[in-house]
Amino acid sequence: MGSYIRFDWAMKRLLRDKANFKVLEGLLTTLLNEKITIKNLLESESNQEEEYDKYNRVDMLAENSKGNLILIEVQNNNEYAYFQRMLFGTSKLVTEYINRGEGYDKVRKIYSINIVYFTLGHGKDIVYHGKTVFRGIHLDDVLELSPFQRQTFKVDEVSQLYPEYYILKVNDFNKVAKTPLEEWIYYLNTGEVPEGANAPGLDVVKEKLKIDNMNKVEKEAYYRHLDNIVILRDNINTERAEGRAEGRAEGRAEGRAEGEKLKQVEIVRNMKNMGMDIKTISAVTGMPEEEIKNIN
Repeated sequence: MGSYIRFDWAMKRLLRDKANFKVLEGLLTTLLNEKITIKNLLESESNQEEEYDKYNRVDMLAENSKGNLILIEVQNNNEYAYFQRMLFGTSKLVTEYINRGEGYDKVRKIYSINIVYFTLGHGKDIVYHGKTVFRGIHLDDVLELSPFQRQTFKVDEVSQLYPEYYILKVNDFNKVAKTPLEEWIYYLNTGEVPEGANAPGLDVVKEKLKIDNMNKVEKEAYYRHLDNIVILRDNINTERAEGRAEGRAEGRAEGRAEGEKLKQVEIVRNMKNMGMDIKTISAVTGMPEEEIKNIN
């Protein structure tokens, strides 16, 4: 266990205090390669905590000095449709933070920062950046802004108008931290700050996020949080193991059928979480509407 408070717990309890904004600003400055100043924290429908998510995930929505929205999410356990979840989160923010009747030029720039403690997709890197680029299918040229658009929107590229996504696969980091971003990922992974680290914000982590600074009640709540994360992961691993054993016991054919059913239920659950209506889900999956209603 690290000497410093885990980042997801800090987001819940400590980093919402303006006095501790320097921690978030340091992470964002390091990741986005530009000086980030947080103007305030916002609440939205996209980052409301649900019962299942109590320990599994935590969100924070920040507004920087440029008026950009920055959605930071920590996810502890595997989620089948996490890529779609990222899209859903940014899409909701686009519509939540524009007033009715305003022109499209008022759409806010959104950064989606995703810190995941599970294997997401298939890739060898630890940090991935996604943005929207329009490329010609015949000439392979990139569609650019007109001079008027550059002057009006104060950006240089079309991609700067669209949401940008960052995925930090912190569990996959297992080497010596040599860059500021690697220093941050090392802390996110281990709860320790590398010796000699000089990445922005980590000095504040060392000063204000020490576990020893918490009182007895806070420590007990924090350790319960860590225990619950372990339990969540163990439950998932146990369910998978039991499913495999049962499949072998009842025969390969029956096991495959059960596996397909569980997969379909998982797909339906994620489609419901994305806000899709029951009729559409039924049409896509072929599952009866009454059965879909009973899946939570």
